[in-house]
Formats: sequence, structure tokens, C-alpha cells
Amino acid sequence: MNPLAFIGAPALMLARTVRASVRHGLSWRECLHQLHETGSRSAWLVMSGMAFFGAVLVTFADSQARKVTGNLPVVGPPYFELLVREFGPVVSALLAAARGGASHSAELSTMSVNEQVEALEMSAGDPYADLVAPRVVAGLVGVPLLCIVGTMAATLSAVATASWAFGVDGTAFMDARFVDGWDVLAGLTKGAGCGLYIPLAAAVAGLSARGGAEAVGEATTRGVVAACFGCLLIAFVVALGFQALGV
Repeated sequence: MNPLAFIGAPALMLARTVRASVRHGLSWRECLHQLHETGSRSAWLVMSGMAFFGAVLVTFADSQARKVTGNLPVVGPPYFELLVREFGPVVSALLAAARGGASHSAELSTMSVNEQVEALEMSAGDPYADLVAPRVVAGLVGVPLLCIVGTMAATLSAVATASWAFGVDGTAFMDARFVDGWDVLAGLTKGAGCGLYIPLAAAVAGLSARGGAEAVGEATTRGVVAACFGCLLIAFVVALGFQALGV
């Protein structure tokens, strides 16, 4: 993977999309449709995946707590802070990238291979304003919401696992004594960054597809890989930024 293309291509796609949206306007009906595709149809995957993640994390926390403190509820408040600031947004965004990146890449690459993009341009349409911009808006709104929903699912799963599997006070895993506004801001920043990058990476892969059915599969794979790797990179950069600020 070319690092320059990995960063530069989505940035160029964003610049072209913003310019085209200013020039041609934005279809809010299409934005709502894409928000449904990005958010509603990914909600079950994110919620179920994060619920399992929360249960596994509490199980691991129990094994570690037995070695150090012998008291599982003690790790509840730091667990909740870590979930809000790091794991909740990142894992939820990865799950959203797996589904949303595949959906966007497959749809756009199919349109590109079938020459529907060229037909749109010949009809005085703009692919960036009509196809990419609604997906970017949907990502910016939908992915942070999915991160919130995923974090809540992981928290409730942790409470249930701690209470029923280990017989301790599960509400300790909802203790927000260590959580402050900076933790929430860091989590939302990661969610928004990932929500912006996922559709851009998918659009780069989809609109560059040429050939037949094989090209659609290759573009879908590239879109998903780029979206997932980008989410990890964004989470790392945001974490470093907040660390540099001392918060």
C-alpha cells in the first residue's frame, strides 16, 4: 500500500467533493438514504459485536484482577473510561468500516464498471456531489452515533457479564468517576474522523474500478482494507494529539 496514495487520495477526494457540493448543492434526501445505509443497517452489527467485546473484556479483566487486587469491581471505573475514550469508538468504527466500506465500495465500483458514472456526467451530474458527498455526510453523522451505541452495548454487556458470570456488582462498570469531558471529546473525535475517512476511502477504491466483476471484488477489498486501516491510524493520531495536550 502506497502511504502517499493512502493519505493523499482521500484528501484529494474530500477537496473535490467539497468543491462540487458548493457548486452543485447537496441532495439531503440522498443524505438521509445513505445515513440509513450507514447507520441503521450497521447498528445491529455494531451492537452485537460490541456486546461480545464487552463480555470478553470483562472476562479478561476478571483474570487480571484476581492476580492483582482480587476484587473485580475495582477495575470498573478505569474500564469504563477506557471504553469511552478508546475501545468503544475504535472497535465500533472498525465494525462500521467493515460493513459500510464494503457497501460503498461495491456500489460505486459497480456503477463505475457499468459506466453509470460516465452516464451521470453526460447528464450534467457530478459524481462527487451526487455520489460521494451524501456518503460523507452520512458517515460524519452515522459513525459517531454508532460509536455511542456500541459503547453503550459494551457497557451493558460488561454489567451483565460481571453480575451473572462472576457474581459481583456489575454497576461498577458504569462508574464514570474517571470520565471527564476530554474523554468524551476524544471518543467523539475518533468517531467523526473515522466517519469522514470511511466513505472517502471507499469512494477512492470504487470510482477507480475498471474492468468487469473481478474489478468490483478487488475494489471492495481495497475499500474495506483502507477504511479499517485508516480508522486505526486516525485513532492513533487522535490519541497522540490528546496525549500531547496532556488530557
